[in-house]
Amino acid sequence: MNFTFLLTGAPIDPGAVAAAVPEAADGAVVLFVGVVRDNARGKRVVRLEYEAYGSMAETEMQQIFSEMRSRFGVERARVEHRTGTCAVGEPSVAIAVAAPHRAAAFDACRYCIDTLKQTVPIWKREVYADGAEWIGDRS
Repeated sequence: MNFTFLLTGAPIDPGAVAAAVPEAADGAVVLFVGVVRDNARGKRVVRLEYEAYGSMAETEMQQIFSEMRSRFGVERARVEHRTGTCAVGEPSVAIAVAAPHRAAAFDACRYCIDTLKQTVPIWKREVYADGAEWIGDRS
């Protein structure tokens, strides 16, 4: 079993994330990359700023990994999420899941990003051309 979670202030290399997960028995690697877009809520986004509660994020991710293993039978995944400032066009999150078959890898990857966004304490501040706002529950 090889599940890795990393919060980083450095740029994310999606190819390196994908290359870190497969073993010889795997027939599928699914990679999801979330990229900063230039618009949200009808406004022009100039950058995103991320904050995280590191130790709690790690705990929540371990629970997600455990659920991925029990639900989908995957044994290998890597998640890297940015903290700090991300420019438009830059990856803010990369998730790679390896599995013997594609269905499990796809399903586990989708579960991972959807659950991460709901439960992991990582907060996003959208900075617009005319202001900024925190998105989601930051309490």
